Parts: sequence; structure tokens; C-alpha cells
Amino acid sequence: MEKSAGVLLALGLVLLPPALADGDHGGSTTVRPIASSTDLGSLGPGVTVQSLASGNRSWDGAVLPPLSAAQPEVNVLRMSVPPGVTLNLHKHPVIHAAVLLQGRLLLETEKGSTQLLEPGQAAIEVVNTAHRSLSLGPDPAVMIIVFVGPQGKPITLPAVP
Repeated sequence: MEKSAGVLLALGLVLLPPALADGDHGGSTTVRPIASSTDLGSLGPGVTVQSLASGNRSWDGAVLPPLSAAQPEVNVLRMSVPPGVTLNLHKHPVIHAAVLLQGRLLLETEKGSTQLLEPGQAAIEVVNTAHRSLSLGPDPAVMIIVFVGPQGKPITLPAVP
């Protein structure tokens, strides 16, 4: 199941538990169906496929960079950040998106743009932009992050002042 969920996340699809399927996440993310069962074929009785985020811009409004002709590599990570911890300033040279499973997470660019994520919300992350995240608690911020970039290249770099 975990491997299947990772594949679906990499494809931009997520199977949601009923508690998240109603679209009420307390924030600005709109949960909407992306295809009917006839478009996707029969996945099984009661299965719901929804898009949590779709677009060509990151959460701060910047247009995503074009994809390269290099062999792509997909990395699907589960990350947990303890309450009260702020990640060091860093940047990602590849396109990626995150879904917050638990906790509350404040995303912040070096220039001061912010985005608050609540459980069930997704964000298309900033690319080549220095940023950090703060786990607001009271629970750890647990997220699934999907990175797509050239094979063998780093997905995270320290922000250089």
C-alpha cells in the first residue's frame, strides 16, 4: 500500500480518507475531483481520486521552471519535524510538492512570503528560492514530499547568503 500511495503521489493523485475527502481543510486549498471513474478506469468500489494541488506556479506565485531533457528521477519522502523546530534556510533546485499529513507548518521565503499548511493541505513548493519551515505544533509536522528532477542531482541545497 505504501508503495502504491507513493506512485499515486508522484503522479499527482492522492487517495484520501473520508475525513479529508470533503474538502474542508480550514485553509485555501481546494480539493476537487480530477477525473471521473470512466476516465481512470475502475480502481475499486468507493475509491476517490482527488487532486490536492495542480498548477504551474509555486505557493508564492512564482512560475515553475521548465523541465530539462535529462533522465528524470522521482523521490518520495516522508518528513517529520518536531513541534517548535524551524528548518535551516535552504532551497530546492527541482520541482516538488508536499502534502501535510499531521501538525501545522508555516512555510516562509527569505523575502517574507508565507503559507500556512494544515493537515490534508498541499503546496507546490518554491524552486531555487531560499526558504524555511516552522513546525507550529502541538504535534510534529509530518508530510509527504514528492521531488521530480534530473537523475543523480541534489534535491536540497543550503541557502547561500
